[in-house]
Amino acid sequence: MSADPTQVLAFETDCHIFDGCGFPAPGLHSFMFEPLWGDGDSNVYFNKTMLLALIGSIVIIGFFWAAFRKPKVVPGKLQMVAEAGYDFVRRGVVYETIGKKEGEKYVPLIVSLFFFVWMMNLWSIIPVAQFPVTAIISYPLVLALIVYVLWVSLTFKRHGFVGFFKNVTGYDKSLGPVLPLAMVIEFFSNLVVRPFTHAVRLFANMFAGHTLLLLFTIASWYLLNGIGIAYAGVSFLMTLVMTAFELFIQALQAYVFVLLTCTYIQGALAEHH
Repeated sequence: MSADPTQVLAFETDCHIFDGCGFPAPGLHSFMFEPLWGDGDSNVYFNKTMLLALIGSIVIIGFFWAAFRKPKVVPGKLQMVAEAGYDFVRRGVVYETIGKKEGEKYVPLIVSLFFFVWMMNLWSIIPVAQFPVTAIISYPLVLALIVYVLWVSLTFKRHGFVGFFKNVTGYDKSLGPVLPLAMVIEFFSNLVVRPFTHAVRLFANMFAGHTLLLLFTIASWYLLNGIGIAYAGVSFLMTLVMTAFELFIQALQAYVFVLLTCTYIQGALAEHH
């Protein structure tokens, strides 16, 4: 059975068990989409993930604009929800990691990152969309590069070239003979591995979660034939369980992403001893 690059939903196939066809397992084709506009061969196109990212950005901006365009001393329901989310990130992430004095100026950035990542993750369980934008590596990578550039620039600005060198190499004279080796490892870890792991951590979790959801969803449809109906019920139950679990993971990964961002900013601002 040939794989259609746009096929990511279970009901898009007529294949069932006992029909003489194999299980249409999810794979890389489940993460590939035909261009909605433009030519994919020329790399100038607009596809489903780009549309979801655009809509998600509009949703976030629209939500906060509607919540705070006419703020009230006694907040309404929408303002209350927006304030709760904003305050959670400000106090629970930024203040706890960077500190109130240094961290206040970075609150808008961290709040924006948190809700953007969360929204991109949430598309996985939203009907019709049913795909997490962050399961495409380019999106987490761009976000991680933004954080990386901010971290490097802040470190240079606060400590100068020498201080930057000491910061990224973990320079510590007390290490003695192992200092050169430790500096090389720290340099490679901070300047090369850090942005990569920051992006891959988010991407890998969303990629794996979406693959599992697809696996159980497609299996529910595939087994819906003859005696396989009993197994289809179990698979559907697992789909519901995995969906609930994904809700938790989606919020957790957004939290981890901004927590690491704050940790990097805090490291850039801290005095090196």
